[in-house]
Amino acid sequence: MGGRIPIGWIRGLVIAAATLPMWRLVIWPMTGLAGANPVEFVTRSSGTWTLVFLLLALAVSPLRRLTGASWLMRLRRPLGLACFGYALVHLATWVWLEHWFELAPMLADVLKRPFITAGFMAGVLLVPLALTSTDAMVRRLGRRWGALHRIVYPAAVLGVLHYWWHKAGKADIAEPALYALALAVLLGWRIVARLRRARG
Repeated sequence: MGGRIPIGWIRGLVIAAATLPMWRLVIWPMTGLAGANPVEFVTRSSGTWTLVFLLLALAVSPLRRLTGASWLMRLRRPLGLACFGYALVHLATWVWLEHWFELAPMLADVLKRPFITAGFMAGVLLVPLALTSTDAMVRRLGRRWGALHRIVYPAAVLGVLHYWWHKAGKADIAEPALYALALAVLLGWRIVARLRRARG
């Protein structure tokens, strides 16, 4: 073993840590800790954790380049799947607990409310990323896999817009601004790195 990093253990810890907010989403509403509106608590919290894990997944590549620790790339998939899992919970609360599976009100929400439109589009873009996250799909798609997974960038932008517009309606943009800043740094780093590579 020597000084090798136990990546299996680290990956397992990351996966375990990613489930902790889910336990909170389940236990707090059942015990009254979610406040007077448990549906709002689950919706808000699941949306926040979706963004957190999306940004963490996007941070893996810059951290790997800056540190030279190639093992970090093995954390990107569990972080991305955690993002998708919380996005599903976020969507489920909207479809089930807010609209009770009624299609017409859901369509009206998507078409008339910009923050819902942005969130819905972000969720749609996450679907092909999750479906093609397996090793088998990576091998099958080859170079097309990387091109497909670049849609994570517009998904992240739409996710931040969804959160920003939702909070702006309540005159509270301090927290969304932090997520927007983090995303700007992560995307800016990629743009600069690509320009440097293009210049040779």
